[in-house]
Amino acid sequence: MSPADWIVLFSTVLGIVGYGLWTARSHRSANDYLRGGADLKWSTIGLSVMATQASAITFLSTPGQGYEGGLAFVQNYLGLPIAMILICAVFIPIYHRLQVTTAYEFLGQRFDQKTRLLAAGLFLVQRGLAAGITIYAPAIIVSSVFYWPLGPTILVTGVLVILYTVTGGTRTVSLTQKYQMLIILIGMTIAFGYVVNGLPEHVSFGDALYIAGMHDRLEAISFSFDPSQRYTIWTGLIGGTFLALSYFGTDQSQVQRYLAGSSVTASRWGLIFNAVLKIPMQFAILLLGVLLFVFYQFQQPPIFYNEATIEQISPEQLAPIESQFQAAFQARGTLLETALSERQIHGSASAETKTAILEQSALMEQQRGVFKQVLSAENPDADTQDADYIFLHFVLDNLPAGLVGLLVAVIFLAAMSSTASELNALASTTMVDGYKTLVHPRGSDGHYVWVARILTLAWGIVAVSFAMTLTLFDNLIEAVNIIGSLFYGTILGIFLVAFFLKRIGGHAAFIGGLCAEAIVLTLYFSPIDIGYLWFNLIGCILAVLIAQLVHILLKLSHKNPTQSL
Repeated sequence: MSPADWIVLFSTVLGIVGYGLWTARSHRSANDYLRGGADLKWSTIGLSVMATQASAITFLSTPGQGYEGGLAFVQNYLGLPIAMILICAVFIPIYHRLQVTTAYEFLGQRFDQKTRLLAAGLFLVQRGLAAGITIYAPAIIVSSVFYWPLGPTILVTGVLVILYTVTGGTRTVSLTQKYQMLIILIGMTIAFGYVVNGLPEHVSFGDALYIAGMHDRLEAISFSFDPSQRYTIWTGLIGGTFLALSYFGTDQSQVQRYLAGSSVTASRWGLIFNAVLKIPMQFAILLLGVLLFVFYQFQQPPIFYNEATIEQISPEQLAPIESQFQAAFQARGTLLETALSERQIHGSASAETKTAILEQSALMEQQRGVFKQVLSAENPDADTQDADYIFLHFVLDNLPAGLVGLLVAVIFLAAMSSTASELNALASTTMVDGYKTLVHPRGSDGHYVWVARILTLAWGIVAVSFAMTLTLFDNLIEAVNIIGSLFYGTILGIFLVAFFLKRIGGHAAFIGGLCAEAIVLTLYFSPIDIGYLWFNLIGCILAVLIAQLVHILLKLSHKNPTQSL
């Protein structure tokens, strides 16, 4: 990066950290630290909720998802507006009325402590894993691209976010996220403009979409009933609804954001803000990836987007692979020009031209496959997936000085905003549902603030340590959703029993949740191929049905035969 890029990067990141520390100066009580004083406006809540979900993984991995798989991933979010309406109608009024600090505190009041601890424990496991990934994801990519040591990159990211999260708590996290999200949106908008502007002058936006459609990148909706297919309208509307219900309704990292609202109305508007904007935002980021795919139809792409990895192969091995790759690229470019000419004359390219273009694209992918085989043979531990590097590669190669620094800052800010929410939620849950309940139920306000800060620091150390041991998944945005889907359905099922099945007690709910989670994990690790979004539905239904069955069995076992007569 140029000196201007370094100035923009450091001033943006350190400015946000400084602002976070400045906002922390007035926090005195446990209510301020854990609930943010419960006086935030809906706009702050809305941006904070969005920033919590939109981690660095979103802005690194989602364009890669669009590049490789097209727009189909947007179906993941189709159930989100439905879930938001249900949460606004049911969850938020109950949480505000009971004045709970964590969502699981409600379960303790409704059921018993063991059910509360089960749900809190499931949350801590899955969110603790996710916190490590949100730190690791940008660190490993940035370290590979800039040749920075991975360990120090993870450590610096972790230390910066721990610093203001430990100091400020929920209010600082929410206020800081508001400005982080605004910077992120500005940066991504600029990047989108540069991708479109980077297309050849004779290639219109309509031409770009035509080329993307030719390569099956524009199919946003699939009506397939194949349960192994990850992204369909059914997985989105059904599995996606249950995922969003559990994430926004029971995950403390999100619940804590809107519990900081000044009223039920403020909390509701904050979530409605996300219901309206989340799908368009994800669609735009996926479309950015699709346009990157078109951009690299005309601009020579590397054979592997993680270019630091290419150096692991000797020039003698690499030369014939790259030669055939470039030959196929040049042949495809000539055919694309023919296709665009035919489209101008006849409204569409001929079938022969389309077939020839796809054949050359297949040859390029074949050479990429050969490269990966050679890479694996040379270094069995090498990462052979490069989708998460595509967007950053474009930024570094095509944006002017200053803007590169801004986009790299966007990656760090997104990682920091999401991680701050996770650490804040992990500490709050551990303190309120664990320490305060089991260890020290009658401590002073100052004591609980001190413990919450210690726990935030402890979870930060755990997340950073876990991040240093991770290996890269095929696609990071999928990895986070898979981890969530394995736990969220069970947690949601317990909450639905609490909300709607008033006769069921804590013992039945506890057994239902425990059995449901065991079955979900068994199914996931079994040979049965099930799209991961379905586990949200499976876990939820199993938790409810098993709790209902246990309740009936308990009722029958305690029934007095004399009274029944």
